[in-house]
Amino acid sequence: MFSNHMFGLLYDARREWREISREPEETITQVYVKHALLLAMIPPFALFTGTTQMGWSFAGQDLVFLSIGSAAAIAVAFYISLLLGLALMSFIIHSLEHAFGTTTSYERCLLLTVYTATPMFLAGAAGFFPVFWFDAIVVGIAAMYSLHLLFTGVPVFMDIPESKGAMFSFMVMTAGMCMLVGGMAITVILWGLGMSPQYILS
Repeated sequence: MFSNHMFGLLYDARREWREISREPEETITQVYVKHALLLAMIPPFALFTGTTQMGWSFAGQDLVFLSIGSAAAIAVAFYISLLLGLALMSFIIHSLEHAFGTTTSYERCLLLTVYTATPMFLAGAAGFFPVFWFDAIVVGIAAMYSLHLLFTGVPVFMDIPESKGAMFSFMVMTAGMCMLVGGMAITVILWGLGMSPQYILS
């Protein structure tokens, strides 16, 4: 089961990756339905709840909230972008494999991406409490754990030596950072076109 694998990845990532790799291959639909759709819902739902119900403040000033409509639109866009991000990152991994002399199905690349991103999805629950320092710590820890899963999972799933796996993982990490920067740039452009959030002061 997915939850059992996650506990295994926490305690002994290399052994658990080998267990996962031996399981029957799932289809793209199965990966999304069984794993991705629910996991990707955690950060948007948490942020929607936190920004509309809890609010946040700067240096002890008045609480700031997002309007329901604005927060809902952002949450939906965030959810869709996460699902598309999984697909794009899996495509990048699948495209890079030929440069390292290996052949793996897109479905396995997608499963690798979902498991690797799971700590980040779970860390999205911190959005229920939109306090910057708290959220930054939680997301930072989750990011380090995701990188650990990436560097231990790539050699197993891609069936390549660990020396090549490190370079492969570094390239995937770089692509992920480029995607993040691109997403932030698109957000800034959309806000500049008048699609910025609607704030409410308490």
